[in-house]
Amino acid sequence: MSDAPPLKHFTVLDLTRVRAGPTAVRQLADWGARVIKIEAPETPGEGMGGPRHGPDFQNLHRNKESLTLNLKTPEGLEILHRLVRRADVLVENYRPSVKERRGIAYPRLKSVNPRLVYASISGFGQSGPYRDRPGFDQIAQGLGGLMSITGLPGQGPVRVGIPIADLSAGIFCALGILVALLEREVSGEGQWVETSLLAAQIAMLDFQAARWLIAKEVPQQAGNDHPTTIPTGTFRTRDGYINIASAGDEIYRRLAHALGAPELADHPLYATGKLRSQNRKALNAAIEEITKTRSSAEWVAALNEAGVPCGPILKIDEVFADPQVRHLGIAQAVDHKTLGRIELVGQAVRLSRTPSRLRTASPDPGEHTDKVLGELGLLQKEIADLRAKGIV
Repeated sequence: MSDAPPLKHFTVLDLTRVRAGPTAVRQLADWGARVIKIEAPETPGEGMGGPRHGPDFQNLHRNKESLTLNLKTPEGLEILHRLVRRADVLVENYRPSVKERRGIAYPRLKSVNPRLVYASISGFGQSGPYRDRPGFDQIAQGLGGLMSITGLPGQGPVRVGIPIADLSAGIFCALGILVALLEREVSGEGQWVETSLLAAQIAMLDFQAARWLIAKEVPQQAGNDHPTTIPTGTFRTRDGYINIASAGDEIYRRLAHALGAPELADHPLYATGKLRSQNRKALNAAIEEITKTRSSAEWVAALNEAGVPCGPILKIDEVFADPQVRHLGIAQAVDHKTLGRIELVGQAVRLSRTPSRLRTASPDPGEHTDKVLGELGLLQKEIADLRAKGIV
């Protein structure tokens, strides 16, 4: 493996807050980009996860440096412009009207550095009737259709248990930044990359959206049952529940035999995919009468042996104790000067020569202010004056 992380030659200015923006920047930081997180001098902590030393903040802001800078002042804006001249990427998630008013919108910063890749995440888009509405993950889940297809039939709308709109918007944004950096190698010019919680949420609907766009079907809540692949869902066992996924006739036949009920394979109500869809409730009930007779572990072993996709339903603590999860090494340790050695959630993709790494824990506010400003040529007395004025 190489000691040089793949993005080490890129400098990223992080003007983001809350979750979607920090998620985007985290992708770049973990692959070695130098990230300078710009924070307001008077803000000791931020984000949805409570205090700065809380789990959420630590997981979002590792591998970054922190510079405190008051962007509401002319002096602070001038320092930002000096940083922009040296930077490759700037990521922000201000509402469109706010960044325009503050003089940090793309057209202004493009004039400072035409090679800058400027990335924006908003709630609903940079233009259109909702552009100035405040964005929030659950609002996007509802407006983007996800809550109408999540939960048990007739239950009413249900949010997903993670901020899926925030997280997917961040990952899509990071993908756009990387594409723009690759294109810059050809054109020599930066560009504006933008996504929104709403656009990301709709993109994540995937086949459920395509069911409407192509077939004009309006998907409904299906609970733990897969909406189109039957029988796929959650089944009670003697000591809990397991998931079983049976896609297509061949796997369904394997399932029937592994359950010790080969008659289900050719049953006149279940012999085809269409019939299984029409008679889903009766089939699920028949399967669960069998799965209730053995433990979850016994069924997981037996069904996997038969080539039927299945698995346990684990609580979060059980997830990180699972042998395959431990083998993947997705929980990674880093040293924090106050918290000591902590574990964070690593990247889900691996590169064979240049893997992602957790190099540093999240910084204290302004921890790197003197260092960053010194690199711009400011003397210690000048930095002290800026600090006295509340600019840094």
